[in-house]
Amino acid sequence: MPSDSEIAVVLVYPDILGTYGDRGNALALVHRARARGLAARVVEVDTGQVVPATAEVYLLGGGEDSAQHLALGPLKRDRNLARALGDGSTVLAVCAGFQLLAHEFTGTEGQVEQGLGALDVRCGRLRERAVGEVVTEPVGVAGVPTLTGFENHRGDAVLGPEARPLGRLVRGVGNGDERTEGAVQGRVFATYLHGPVLVRNPALTDHLLEQSTGPLAPYDDELAEQLRQERLHQARLPHVRSRRRRGPGQG
Repeated sequence: MPSDSEIAVVLVYPDILGTYGDRGNALALVHRARARGLAARVVEVDTGQVVPATAEVYLLGGGEDSAQHLALGPLKRDRNLARALGDGSTVLAVCAGFQLLAHEFTGTEGQVEQGLGALDVRCGRLRERAVGEVVTEPVGVAGVPTLTGFENHRGDAVLGPEARPLGRLVRGVGNGDERTEGAVQGRVFATYLHGPVLVRNPALTDHLLEQSTGPLAPYDDELAEQLRQERLHQARLPHVRSRRRRGPGQG
């Protein structure tokens, strides 16, 4: 990307997909880009508006089951996100966004919905809701240290041969297989981690930016790293567990 170009970070449907402060992922991307002297801005696209087809990064956040279903129809009709992926844009999808990009996901009544198919993943339902802190060791992203976040979802994720896990599960429920969390396929990155995940994990933020910018200059954000270390420490305490509980909610 030329040095004088502006990085456009598109928040897709933040009016319905943005549970647990997932909007903060956009702020983290812009903050860390500008810290390197790069021009960057957030573009918010609410439900019913046309998604730009030429941005560098797209973000889909979490949402309740009803919001996830509300987002599905407009995203299928608006093909610009698919066009952007075909042109090499980067996507981060969190929780409900993760399921929307899958081949299919299971709704609250057990019905199977066809997703956007950007990920070779099929999402079913966990028997109980996964709630709590998560620690995962990245395997789908080079040079990114241990990831931390929190989960609150009923979806699992079964990866097909074209997708690989974002990380190896250390603590938490993640994809529901007791082994993996999230998915990566090309420049599509998906996870059940809130936090927001990019605020908690600055190296992952930089990795997403570098998909468009190439290698970034070093940036020592002491407060961000302090937050990451604090959350990792808290998640690893013996009394802290991700748990499964019954009840409605997101993802």
